[in-house]
Amino acid sequence: MNAVSGGDGSGGAAEHAHTTAWIASRIRNGIAGGELTPGTKLSEQSLSAALGVSRNTLRQAFTALAEESIVRRIPNRGVFVASPGPEDIREIYRVRRAIEPAAVLWGDITPQKLDTMEAVVQRAQAARDAGSVADMADANQAFHREVVGLTGSGTLGRMMDRVLAEMRLVFYAMSSAPDFHSHYVDRNVLLVRRLRAGENEKAAAELREYLDAAEAELLGHLAGRAAS
Repeated sequence: MNAVSGGDGSGGAAEHAHTTAWIASRIRNGIAGGELTPGTKLSEQSLSAALGVSRNTLRQAFTALAEESIVRRIPNRGVFVASPGPEDIREIYRVRRAIEPAAVLWGDITPQKLDTMEAVVQRAQAARDAGSVADMADANQAFHREVVGLTGSGTLGRMMDRVLAEMRLVFYAMSSAPDFHSHYVDRNVLLVRRLRAGENEKAAAELREYLDAAEAELLGHLAGRAAS
């Protein structure tokens, strides 16, 4: 579980390791990075040793993550990485529809930010051409993080990190549909093109449609799995 170890080379990690927010962030990043998968049991002993924190502080972080629906406590069994269900997906997309279209409509959209978004899209295209679903998912996550970054808001950025960690858990449910990410790559290309042309309103409207389509596809896939 390298993504949640204390040795991230950040320099300031050690001084913040005692805070529940820092611990929650490390675990969240482990999930978003694919190191911790749905159903994984989070061992207090292993994590407290890896992070260099007390079990009590770790439990406080678990409580915060449980409130975000990223982990679930099961009585007499422990704490596990969550496996999102239909209502979790609906809530994720409620948040995304509130934030992302607003970001492209009113965000501080500079050529430099668009260049960064375009570079991420190119990563996604390369991953699609190579048939790498994991790399496509990573690029998709990064793209939507950049979309929210257009707001310049640290608070919204942190909120989006939480959402993206939940999205990573949802993506595991789509492992039997490897082409899920591929048809959204072209939508991201179009979004950047709209923003470069100053067509922010069209970009926002198309992004809302994009999110609606993704939500419907995810819910349909989960329903199909449940029925089978």
